[in-house]
Amino acid sequence: MLTLDDVRDAAKRIDGIAHRTPVLTSRTVNEACGGAQLYFKCENLQRVGAFKFRGAYNAISRLTPEQLRRGVAAFSSGNHAQAVALAARLAGTHAVIVMPEDAPQEKLAATRGYGAEIVIYERYTQDRRAVAERIADERGLTLIPPFDHPDVMAGQGTVALELLEETGPLDVLVVPVGGGGLISGCATVAKALHPQIRVVGVEPENGDDTRRSLAAGERVRIDVPRTIADGLAIDMPGELTFSVVRRLVDEIVVVSDDEIRSAMTLAFERLKTVVEPSGAVGLAALLADRLAPLPERVGVVFSGGNVSVKRFRSLYDTADR
Repeated sequence: MLTLDDVRDAAKRIDGIAHRTPVLTSRTVNEACGGAQLYFKCENLQRVGAFKFRGAYNAISRLTPEQLRRGVAAFSSGNHAQAVALAARLAGTHAVIVMPEDAPQEKLAATRGYGAEIVIYERYTQDRRAVAERIADERGLTLIPPFDHPDVMAGQGTVALELLEETGPLDVLVVPVGGGGLISGCATVAKALHPQIRVVGVEPENGDDTRRSLAAGERVRIDVPRTIADGLAIDMPGELTFSVVRRLVDEIVVVSDDEIRSAMTLAFERLKTVVEPSGAVGLAALLADRLAPLPERVGVVFSGGNVSVKRFRSLYDTADR
């Protein structure tokens, strides 16, 4: 059972290693979203450009000397890949990362830049976890999953811990949902500190595995999603994360790719910050009135900002604004 103490312990481990990211506000964005006071936790400004560094470093920092000598393995569409690669380098070990062949080139390049070995798989025909587990078994590596791991979940929960320390009590916390590591960690913190807070997850409408799983009362597998929010293109929530989501998350809403583009545009033009598609889904939900009527104080997690200039320009040019 993930606890607030687990997250607080993770916060001590990453202190001085991970960035304490800023919280942005904007009167114009508040008005665009119905007048609520919005607080944006900018994990797009985290090391490796995403919240994933928190969980990866927390998990790798706990490995034994023998495990560090052998190295680590991971599977990821990009942000967890970069996080594990950097965390492994900081810990003095090496990483082997399984990544899809259609992963954004900037994420592939950054992962290699941190010193990791990349093994490519085909997203729509191969099971990435099975590929990573085989490599880990063959080479004696420790597998660091992207979300379904207690130390990873605890590390991600430090996002909400920092946000609430800065803002004080919030009425709603809005968090992107992929495999569930971020929202399970954040919900654990939010509900422990402020039991009345409402925790809302946001998925791309073509990747609503968590919403369907909650409706069914058990984990549901869907076809691998096709969405611009590549970091949220998960076919089934994690086992550990889903147990937390079922207990602590109040609602899951979905947004379209067009709504995500519009949110990225508003964040760029009004908050002066670059957010990748997966990171913009929380703002997209607010702009699309998925949570209407909004209460007075709302926290929103910008989970990442890893998008190339070329891709951002393409998404910006096709946004409905």
